[in-house]
Amino acid sequence: MSGEPDALAVVNQLRDLASDPMNRRAIVQDQGCLPGLILFMDHPNPQVVYSALLAVRYLAECRANREKMKGELGMMLSLQNVMQKTTNPGETKLLASEIYELLQVSNSSDAEQAEEATASRRKAQFFLGSTNKRAKTVVLQIDGLDDSNRRSLCEEALLKIRGVISFTFQMAIKRCIVRIRSDLKAEALASAIASTQVMKAQQVVKGENGDEVLIPFAEDGSVKVEQNVDLPDYLPEDESPAQEPDKAVSRVGSGQEGASWLGAAANFLSRSFYW
Repeated sequence: MSGEPDALAVVNQLRDLASDPMNRRAIVQDQGCLPGLILFMDHPNPQVVYSALLAVRYLAECRANREKMKGELGMMLSLQNVMQKTTNPGETKLLASEIYELLQVSNSSDAEQAEEATASRRKAQFFLGSTNKRAKTVVLQIDGLDDSNRRSLCEEALLKIRGVISFTFQMAIKRCIVRIRSDLKAEALASAIASTQVMKAQQVVKGENGDEVLIPFAEDGSVKVEQNVDLPDYLPEDESPAQEPDKAVSRVGSGQEGASWLGAAANFLSRSFYW
């Protein structure tokens, strides 16, 4: 592809780089990337805003980053603005709220307890049923999730579902961890994936003895899927409820590849904005 990348292309690449735990410290330490993500939160394109939030959410998973992120000029104010903007979709506001709460306790003695409590709530809603009125996590085992092309098909299918907040792929074990609104049925996810005609999903749940159990979905197509027509583009945000956050995020490239593109992104940002 020739020419200079546009804002959406840049923020999507930063988002993908941030999904790799090995890149998170470098992105936050870079002088241009973090300020650029903050400006992207006020971008007129809602897809840019949401993708920027997902990148910031990834970066905040690294505890060592949080103090610097919280102190970055405009970070907390921009998150507040996203939360308060009436035209933003509910999923966008929810994501901004999660980031704000995570950074708010970054320098508190209760930060670790708060993080553990958040993780416990996520595990509880996965294994025991959601107690969160706004969102829940579903883990899918996807037969046919064999390569990047199949992953793209799966992404496109999930993005069409109204109520999907975010998702994370674990390609090595053919899984997808999906964060959805609490009123959305997991069967809708399976129906969307089955619509690709090359993949089939089962739900991963915890059995009585603590082992993982695969639950097949009905194949009668009776679940009505509400199409997503106004929500912004998305990228995986949540961690697997059964693993440590950094281990639950799939790698998107080598550290060297990330570093080289990071420099290109920083150059674009420095040319596009005045700090």
